[in-house]
Amino acid sequence: MLLAVRDGQSMTPALEDVDAQLRPGVQALAFHALRWLGRAEALRQQLAKRPPPPEADALLCVALALACAEEAAPYTAHTLVDQAVEAAKRSDATLHQASFINGCLRRFLRERDALMALTEKSPQAVWNHPQWWIDRVRKDHPTQWQDILRANNSRAPLILRINERKTTPAQYLQALLAMDIGAFPTGEHGVVLTEARPVTSLPGFAEGHFSVQDAAAQLAAPLLLDGLTAAGDGRLNILDACAAPGGKTAHLLELADCDVTALDIDARRCERIAQNLARLGLQAHIVVGDASRPGDWWDGRLYDGILLDAPCTASGIVRRHPDVRWLRRPTDIAQLAAIQARLLATLWPLLKPGGRLVYCTCSVFRAEGEQQAQAFAASHLDAVLMPSPGHLLPQGSVKGAVFPDNLMREHDGFYYAVLQKRSA
Repeated sequence: MLLAVRDGQSMTPALEDVDAQLRPGVQALAFHALRWLGRAEALRQQLAKRPPPPEADALLCVALALACAEEAAPYTAHTLVDQAVEAAKRSDATLHQASFINGCLRRFLRERDALMALTEKSPQAVWNHPQWWIDRVRKDHPTQWQDILRANNSRAPLILRINERKTTPAQYLQALLAMDIGAFPTGEHGVVLTEARPVTSLPGFAEGHFSVQDAAAQLAAPLLLDGLTAAGDGRLNILDACAAPGGKTAHLLELADCDVTALDIDARRCERIAQNLARLGLQAHIVVGDASRPGDWWDGRLYDGILLDAPCTASGIVRRHPDVRWLRRPTDIAQLAAIQARLLATLWPLLKPGGRLVYCTCSVFRAEGEQQAQAFAASHLDAVLMPSPGHLLPQGSVKGAVFPDNLMREHDGFYYAVLQKRSA
């Protein structure tokens, strides 16, 4: 997994190639390693000034990441060293590095306190994020940057959005309680499980009683629908741009009688939209197309509402995808901000006067949030920036910081702007 990430690949498809029985364990270990990778790399530099070959370096860094935090280590020190060396011996790429790995790990265990103290000089080791990322978060959120980085290194819980066409949060909490599954409510439609478990084992999965969706993402549909009034036939005409895998599309359909066009550029991800809606007993008009080229897919009917969950750095969902911080580059922010600006400008003419567009990103970077929305409103005289949640900063309900201005106490990082189109 670490080799794939270092090669610039998302861990999600890499995990799909792992045997299904091994996948949960591999994911858990990989997530742990990526959350401690900054520290592990700093330790490896202390133990070996010259990096070993890539495969051996990845194995050593994974082992150091699993060992460096004693209170969070999934194995005893003896087991970890033994199994890391055994793993090295099983691969032709690392066989000749087994003694080197053994020596490095045993030295680390002997000199742990001194080596850890040396790595305290490196912000990348302390915060387990690339230096440029730390600098950017500190610039964008000068009083909260440390809490954001801490939250990023925490484990995100499993959060469900209840399908209120089938049941209610209160009823679903009772169903969980009957199965001795701990949970508590969040927001209007959410339920947080105290311990993650396979979603297919939860009550009502096959019947479509819930979807997996973070509490911050659950705000999108209500924000768009709030205040929208339908035309004579009573049904809202809504576009969900960049819709895959369909969570927000489904939420719109759960909350209102509306016609939703679910648009995404990726045909395979559009299949996921269809599968997810089918399980929930919902229907949308699913279209494969590029949101920046409406001439290819738009039927000419203006929309009452448009939801633009724009492509972004995903800097707000690092606790769920710990590989993101190591995959991104500083130049990605400007490139993605340009795409976001183009999508906003392209989709705005498709909105009825009096309609509203909700612009959102799962990012904590202001260039993809506040700065983007303000620039758009300033350059479009028919756009009114309505009272909006703005930047929601990642946080957990049990441990870590709580930002008092946030709407909930358990969610990822997100940005929301509600833009109303002036009537003539």
